[in-house]
Amino acid sequence: MSAEFLLRRRRRRQWLRRRTVFVVAALTRADTPGRQSAVLSGVNDIETELRKRVFDAARAFFATAHAPKPFVPGVTYVPVTAKVIDERDLVSLLDASLDLWLTAGRFSRDLEAKLPARMNRKGNALLVNSGSSANLVAISALGSPMLRDFNVKPLERGDEVITAAAGFPTTLNPIIQNGWVPVLIDVDFATLNALPETVMAARSAKTRAVVLAHTLGNPYRVDKIAEWCRREGLFLVEDCCDALGATLQTATDSGAAAAPVGSFGDYATLSFYPAHHITTGEGGAVIARDGRMRRAVESLRDWGRDCWCEPGKDNTCGKRFAWTFDGLPCGYDHKYVYSTIGYNLKMTDMQAAIGLSQLDKLDGFIAARRRNWQTLFDAVTSNPALSEGLIPVRATPGTEPSWFGFPMHCANGVDREKLTRFLEEHKVGTRLLFGSNLAKQPAYKGIEFRRHGDLAASDEILKRTFWIGVHPGLDAARISYMVEQLEAAVKAARR
Repeated sequence: MSAEFLLRRRRRRQWLRRRTVFVVAALTRADTPGRQSAVLSGVNDIETELRKRVFDAARAFFATAHAPKPFVPGVTYVPVTAKVIDERDLVSLLDASLDLWLTAGRFSRDLEAKLPARMNRKGNALLVNSGSSANLVAISALGSPMLRDFNVKPLERGDEVITAAAGFPTTLNPIIQNGWVPVLIDVDFATLNALPETVMAARSAKTRAVVLAHTLGNPYRVDKIAEWCRREGLFLVEDCCDALGATLQTATDSGAAAAPVGSFGDYATLSFYPAHHITTGEGGAVIARDGRMRRAVESLRDWGRDCWCEPGKDNTCGKRFAWTFDGLPCGYDHKYVYSTIGYNLKMTDMQAAIGLSQLDKLDGFIAARRRNWQTLFDAVTSNPALSEGLIPVRATPGTEPSWFGFPMHCANGVDREKLTRFLEEHKVGTRLLFGSNLAKQPAYKGIEFRRHGDLAASDEILKRTFWIGVHPGLDAARISYMVEQLEAAVKAARR
């Protein structure tokens, strides 16, 4: 440390000590409102200075403890997903921690206010503790009795919900958990997404909703599906957990425009697990079409209560003890009236503080993911050894993906298990397309569902598909190594 830095630090400490002595002495003499206000101002000055010292120490700690480590090919593991955290995230986390509010507070309110704009929505998002919880409350809200308050019929036991067979289990599970019947449809092998015509053909007289994920950040044609759902009176839930920032080209009165995923359905869901586009550690969010739909989700998230007060607040409605509910005494405390069978799935303010800091960097993260995907795509398609052994998944026509990974199918004659084992042994992380054909997974044996078609593409995905990373933590050296190992793996996996 320089002599100048040490001198500045000593002077700041001397000022803080003098200021503290002054404020403590003033507290004993603060016998008027004016004097009390002056004392409080002094306390705030001390708190601000102390926070600044904590933040400065945190930045120094981060620079030392979390300095980038050199990449050693064949030794350093290249993960398929990774969070990208910097000192700003740490400072934001500490800022929330020093408040000691702990549950949802000022950072949660800010994040809930800022997220909907990313999906061309108004109002506030609802933060939850995971993307799976986001799916749980968004899908479950389709059966909420609160929908009747604005003349919408909720889903009932035995109703059908169309969803893709190939995907992640917590897109499917809430359908089953609510007593509805999943209608499993196949996906397009080239894009990993359900096609609008397949969705439409799967409908029966019992169908009430469509729930689909934008697979690995590659959008399906949700614009066409949403239009059809509106015509047919069906609910639509967009699982955007892997796709924050993806867009579709849509026609408007002024020409073509890019519309974000999440702006078409009744609900959109997000995940902030460390693997995703931004992270809060664990966490997720639901963005509703309007305030009435949001209300149904909020109740499910917050124990099922009828009250909508934020943590630490009372009587937001202005008539806390003036409500009337069948079976309850007149004026029963509204904070303890329960209209739905709910949960407690809220996010903490510390998590939200990281999310706010991460949100400021989202555009850069998305650009890096797209750039890394393109580099891998060009490498695979321009190399005969790779292009003959691997078939990259393509972007859905008319969309701009926000890639979560780089998915590929193994060509005939290439053994996927041998290939992924080779890559992992050589320090390149791999993943399958989650549960692939979920109808084949052990958890769903004996579960009632309707199968539309033969699910042939989902069966091929079960046997041939995998993906590697495109996250912003990858640099040129790591991507070059990944490509080298892909080529070696294809050769090793030939049958």
